[in-house]
Amino acid sequence: MHKHKMKKSVNDRIFDTINCLIMITICIFIAYPLYYVLVASFTDPTIVNSGKLLLYPQKLFMGGYRRILKFRPIWTGYANTVLYTVCGTMVSVAVTLTCAFSLSRKTLPGRRILNFLFTFTMFFGGGIIPLYLVITKIGIYDTILAMVLPSAMSVYNMIVCRSFFESSIPDELYDASKIDGCNDFDFFFKIAIPLSRAIIAVMILFYATSFWNSYMNALMFMGSQDKMPLQVILRNLVLANQTNNLAVEGSAVADRAKMAEQLKYSIIVVSAVPLLVVYPFVQKYFAKGVLMGAVKG
Repeated sequence: MHKHKMKKSVNDRIFDTINCLIMITICIFIAYPLYYVLVASFTDPTIVNSGKLLLYPQKLFMGGYRRILKFRPIWTGYANTVLYTVCGTMVSVAVTLTCAFSLSRKTLPGRRILNFLFTFTMFFGGGIIPLYLVITKIGIYDTILAMVLPSAMSVYNMIVCRSFFESSIPDELYDASKIDGCNDFDFFFKIAIPLSRAIIAVMILFYATSFWNSYMNALMFMGSQDKMPLQVILRNLVLANQTNNLAVEGSAVADRAKMAEQLKYSIIVVSAVPLLVVYPFVQKYFAKGVLMGAVKG
């Protein structure tokens, strides 16, 4: 049998064409600044600073990357950030999933009160000073725990996971497992978790991105320079004009300024590469997990 496609009217074609043009324009405005940073990191600083429209690298220049690779704090910051991101993501995903699953069960005593208390913290908090006092009082200042525990759970992410469990794991499945002798822990680890791979991938992406880009906790709770994450190192280089210190000694002031601008683009690329590499592996779960977790509020 031949499949007949419905013929679109002239108005529908005009509407689709306008929509496509609008979406293409929006994509260009969003994508070009990112593309510009990438191209500028490989282009001679003189051309970049002239303000020309860059469509491809002109006069290939790798000086910025060479200077970065020779700067030891960059590698120390990378190692620290990877450690904080991996440990923090593991702890955060574990805490978020267990909390969300518990609050998704209608038989949980005090469920409404607990949901209210968690939601309350989204709008009201103690502030930075009480948090700093707690961190120092419990003795985790300048340790990895100071980077992991304050951001161990996002209430927003917990609500997304809770909605996912409520909409994707029916009560009938839980009741049937109880009849077969399955307790709450077995149900969570053997049934709920295997069925939640999509939302787990989304949470890993959310938390990993958050920990990778985090620098406020490090500024407040880390005192040793050799324990600072990559973002703090980059912040010092870019905002505190420490990029000039990476230039060759004795060079002209103008050349040092050009190199400083070049290094900013190179630093942005270097810091973003790991996330760009990881994202394609969880992309297929991203939309599915977010949409399924947003069915209920």
